[in-house]
Amino acid sequence: MVIEEWHNFVKTKNINILDRILSEEVVFYSPAVHTPQVGKQITKKYLLTAAEVLFKENFKYVSEVKGNEIAICEFECNIDEIYINGIDIIIWNGSNQITSFKVMVRPLKGLMILKEKMANILSK
Repeated sequence: MVIEEWHNFVKTKNINILDRILSEEVVFYSPAVHTPQVGKQITKKYLLTAAEVLFKENFKYVSEVKGNEIAICEFECNIDEIYINGIDIIIWNGSNQITSFKVMVRPLKGLMILKEKMANILSK
């Protein structure tokens, strides 16, 4: 199932997993970017950057709700001692490829530090 593959990516940061599970037309909804990002390459870029910033030893999913082709995964972590709590809403198709990946983050201070760290990496 797609969501198990996603969790495997979170643990390993293996880019080959993203190549397998992202649809060519996937839409990425960032908590900090005002327009949806459309396509596999741009989504992969955002997810790899998020992996670099977020997926450290203190990142963990704390709850998950799954449907037939959707999962809502709540996460927690700290960046520079700032608490971050958020959800990933992941939707996939019958071909087991993600078609929509939406991230929501709170509190505002957490979103701001996440945005700053990701922008620094993306600008390189």
